[in-house]
Amino acid sequence: MIGVLLCAAGLCVAALSAAPAQQPSPSSVQTPAPAAQQPSSGTAPGQEPSPTPVSAPVYVITPAGSSITFHVKASVTVAGKFDKWHATLTMPSPDATTGVLDIRVEADSVDTGSGMKNGKLKSKGFFDVKQNPWITFRSTKVMRSGPNTFEVDGDFTIRGVSNPEKMTLTVYRNGPGSGEINGAMVFDRKDYGMNGGIPFIRIADHVDVNFHLRVKHVSGPPLVFKR
Repeated sequence: MIGVLLCAAGLCVAALSAAPAQQPSPSSVQTPAPAAQQPSSGTAPGQEPSPTPVSAPVYVITPAGSSITFHVKASVTVAGKFDKWHATLTMPSPDATTGVLDIRVEADSVDTGSGMKNGKLKSKGFFDVKQNPWITFRSTKVMRSGPNTFEVDGDFTIRGVSNPEKMTLTVYRNGPGSGEINGAMVFDRKDYGMNGGIPFIRIADHVDVNFHLRVKHVSGPPLVFKR
C-alpha cells in the first residue's frame, strides 16, 4: 500500500510599519497541515486484485433411509448392520474430488440378528468394544473413475488399529437438492488383529462393508464433476 503525502511550503511575511522591523515571533510562523492520506485500495500498482472466494457447497447426510452393513463369507451366514453411526461430507469447493467423507460407527451397535454372534463380535477377539468403541473411516484422496463413480483412499480404523484402505463410491443425483451415495470396501480382518473365530463356524478373512447414504444439499453451489 502506497500512501502519497503532499506537502506545501509556507511563506512568512513581516508587516511594514513605522516602527523598526522586528523578527517574527514563533507564533507568527504557520506550518501548513499535511494533506489527507489517500485511502488504500489494498492492491499495489500493476497488481491484479485478489479473486473473490467461491462459496463451497454444504451437504448433510440424513440417517433416515441410510444404512451401514457388512458381510463375511462363512459356513453359516455372518452378516449384519450398525444401528448407531455418524457420517459427514465436507466440501471445501464445488469440485467433487475435493470432498472429505468421514464415517464414525459405534462398534457396540452391531446387530447380526443373533445374540451369540453379536456378543462374539463385540469381544476382545473381534471389535473389542470396551477398549475401542469406534470404527472409523476418513477419506484422504478422491479420484473420479467414471461418470458417477469414484475411487477413494482413506484411513480405516477398527479395534484400535489403523490402515490405509480403498473404497468405491457410486453417486446418484435424484434431482435438485438430493442424492444418494453407495459405497463398498473390502478389508482383511487379520490385518487388524481379528484372528479369532466363532465356535463351529468357519469364517473367511475378507470382510465386505457396504453403505447407503442419503445426501441433502443445504446451501452453496452444486457439485462439479470434472472429467
